[in-house]
Amino acid sequence: MDKLAKRAPPWAALLLVVACIGATGAHARDAEKSPPQNAVQGETASSEKRLLEVYQLMAQGEPRRALDLAEKLVNDLPHFQLAQLVYGDLLAARTRTLKSMGDVPPVSGNAGAAALAELRDESQRRVMALKERPPQGTVPSQFLKLSAQTRTAIAIDAGRSRLYLFTNTPAGLQLTADYYVSVGKAGTIKSQEGDQRTPLGVYYITSNLDTKVLNDFYGAGAMPLNYPNILDIKRGKSGGGIWLHGTPPQQFARAPRSTDGCLVLSNPDILALIRRVSVGATPVVVSSQLVWQAPTQLQAQARPFESALNAWRQAKEAGDLNKVLGFYTPDFASYGKSLEQYTPQIRSELKQTKGHTIELKDLSYLQWSDSAETMVTTFGEVVQGRRTGIHKRQYWVRTAKDWQIFFEGVI
Repeated sequence: MDKLAKRAPPWAALLLVVACIGATGAHARDAEKSPPQNAVQGETASSEKRLLEVYQLMAQGEPRRALDLAEKLVNDLPHFQLAQLVYGDLLAARTRTLKSMGDVPPVSGNAGAAALAELRDESQRRVMALKERPPQGTVPSQFLKLSAQTRTAIAIDAGRSRLYLFTNTPAGLQLTADYYVSVGKAGTIKSQEGDQRTPLGVYYITSNLDTKVLNDFYGAGAMPLNYPNILDIKRGKSGGGIWLHGTPPQQFARAPRSTDGCLVLSNPDILALIRRVSVGATPVVVSSQLVWQAPTQLQAQARPFESALNAWRQAKEAGDLNKVLGFYTPDFASYGKSLEQYTPQIRSELKQTKGHTIELKDLSYLQWSDSAETMVTTFGEVVQGRRTGIHKRQYWVRTAKDWQIFFEGVI
């Protein structure tokens, strides 16, 4: 018994390699490249941190301490299935050598093979997310420019089952916390109602639903996204009801790919997001794989678009209708209006401008690149001499004529 108790399960050694690099910053070079520990874990991610501490103790050959921590974790969170699995392994390891995570007798293993595979996948994704940290000083490539009024931003790496929360500071975007997140059963790239896929793109949180009217299925809270967005609609995508939400009371977390398209977090994590985000103002980028870049790189990438946006503004200041119309695509649409039907609105705005300077206040633009390069722009269009103006959102696409607008509307 004592001899076996000194041995960690074989699979724990692999976890040590991962967990030690990501969670403890054992090597100086890794510590220099990683964000501060509080940013890595997030203030509500203690359950994940506790689980990884159990992994580390197991791999370090301290199964008794690991068992104590695991027992406390499952007592505190009896519905945390992954923690229960690890706890069970630790108990079993006291009497026999384990060959894999969830090493159960064949009959039980066959009956629960799918559930075991999901828990192993969840475990790997949680640990790898802490091993492979975003390079220090980088941000997701979609965040070209965020207004100072945009206090927070969210980026989701669907392939890694990870949600990253950023705070917008005078020094730029700062990674505040990151959380495990579940996506659609069929993966990503949603295109139609009921396909059980999570959409990819640039979205915004539209509301924070009252928990009094929510079914327990959605857990501690839910925040709908504006899927389908303008680009989705242009591409003929259908469906709706894509939310960020929590889990039922009896379930701590869901498998990495287990939703009908929503993005699902544990209840402590969804509550942390709800406390920080701003309805209508917090952008949510959902990508199959985030690309992290230095802000200086993004500034260089943004210059061609900034030139096009400034040229559009200058054409409006000059009151040149034909030149302004040249910035809109032939298939432009604004809430059901074609470019021809929308032209009176442009003409009216030019008349009100009367050659005055136009300021684009609280300007933000986020890029999205797949089969086409698009830009989602939000700003207040304020004419010189006035205190307020029209709050607009535009969608631009890079065409053979450079950048052009395929949607413009008041929000």
